[in-house]
Amino acid sequence: MPEHGPAAAIADRVAIIILAAVAVTAAFTFRDYGLGWDDFTQAQYGDLLLKLYGSGFADKRALSFVNLYKYGGGFDMAATLAAKVLPFGLFETRRLVGAAVGLIGLAVTWRLTRRLGGSLAGLGALALLATCPLYYGHMLINAKDAPFAVAMIALLYGIVRVVDDYPQPKPRSLLAFGIGLGAAFGTRVLAGVAAPYAVLGLLMIVVTEAREQNLRAAAARFGGFVLRLLPAFVLAYLIMGLFWPWSVLSPLNPLWAAEYFGTFFEVPWRELYDGALIPVPAMPATYLPHLFALKLPLVMLALGLAGFVVTVIAVLRGDAPLPRRASLAITALAPILPILVAMAMRPALYNGLRHFVFIAPPFAVLGGFGLAWIAQRVRSYGTPLRAACAALFAGGLALPIVGMARLHPYEYVYFNEAIGGARGADGKFMLDYWGLAFKQAAQALRAKLAATHERPPAGRRWVVETCGPQPAAEVELGPQFETTWVEKKPDFAMSLGTFYCRKLDAPLVAEVKRDGIVFARVWDLRGLPAPNLLNPPAR
Repeated sequence: MPEHGPAAAIADRVAIIILAAVAVTAAFTFRDYGLGWDDFTQAQYGDLLLKLYGSGFADKRALSFVNLYKYGGGFDMAATLAAKVLPFGLFETRRLVGAAVGLIGLAVTWRLTRRLGGSLAGLGALALLATCPLYYGHMLINAKDAPFAVAMIALLYGIVRVVDDYPQPKPRSLLAFGIGLGAAFGTRVLAGVAAPYAVLGLLMIVVTEAREQNLRAAAARFGGFVLRLLPAFVLAYLIMGLFWPWSVLSPLNPLWAAEYFGTFFEVPWRELYDGALIPVPAMPATYLPHLFALKLPLVMLALGLAGFVVTVIAVLRGDAPLPRRASLAITALAPILPILVAMAMRPALYNGLRHFVFIAPPFAVLGGFGLAWIAQRVRSYGTPLRAACAALFAGGLALPIVGMARLHPYEYVYFNEAIGGARGADGKFMLDYWGLAFKQAAQALRAKLAATHERPPAGRRWVVETCGPQPAAEVELGPQFETTWVEKKPDFAMSLGTFYCRKLDAPLVAEVKRDGIVFARVWDLRGLPAPNLLNPPAR
């Protein structure tokens, strides 16, 4: 349980300062983030879900809308509702709501780590996650994977609380578990990946008690524990139904969704991985550990791996009460087991690590454990060594902060120093797979035309051919422009800087660059033949 005292109070105050700093940063920058491939459709889904509820289930379009009805839409509904009361546009509001949800994930990560490892561990985990570009970058742009990451850390927190209370979970623990379970499954059916590590933790308790007492007594205690969880399961089902109404139309619908996402449901394409274009269903088994090793900050990697070892030793040593050891085992497995399962099952893997953002919060928890263990070991070696370790930790946090500042608002493309940063990864791995850069490209094009006092030809708007998310381009460009994909003769071309968009031999109007990396380009095509912006697929 959390300790008390001056040191704990200081650590908690610093944690609050970090949360406030993240909130202020997001509040000043949320308008900088452009739209990506999924934003327009996700916003439509949220609106349809509200119409489903507002019509008393008469308007059922949300229950068959593309394939999004097989996902939860809690975030999309919240963002659409927020846009009705906040003085921002819909898409700006979605960024702001994403920041708020991300802050909840940071707070839950802090509280979970503090509960298991103490105040310094909690502070360390919070600092690691707040400066993790994979998490921070996605929380402002990603309506699917970032909320799922928050829901999964909330679920882990709930699991830890009820296991800590074994075999008689307290009402507040049941509430936390029910909310986490409902939010996780109500966001994405992939929440089932929590089952193996939760089951293994409980199995550890039952087997140990069976050895120390007898099997009948252990089974009876476990049965009583499960019965006491029933109110939490009911709450979870209600929350899942609220976020994901299609899931409760039939008891088997969550299973159909799991089957749907368990097989690759699109026409395979190739993505850039380690310098080669590889079909997404054929990515190597090392895809996830390799990318995590390159995309997580080095300080987070080092402390997370150290924390995993320390946690496993604590579980095996047996000094702590059995429920606490089981909670620690569950926490140690939470970021590791899903990666191992994916390596064994070999699903289609694409868009970097966006489907596995949920690994970052529990890995930060382990990082907090690792930091607390090191601090405890150096405590007796005097002030100079403690100061050196603190400076090393601060320097480790500064590296991703500087990297994110240089890449803003594309923080999520960050790669660590092991590959030379994002610049070293450019041309080897997917960077702006979300396609965010049309906002800055559109601003540059409008500014250029305004500076030269140019207007579109009489009777029509400017025509812009795009290589990237066309709905996003329409929103970002505004009413003076229309977008095309070879349907009309374009005045300008706007394309992402990624490998599948062709670099044209035409006058360059604008180039969006961060840290030497081209994220988008705009060309002037007036008087030139209409080009094909798409590179031919590699064989």
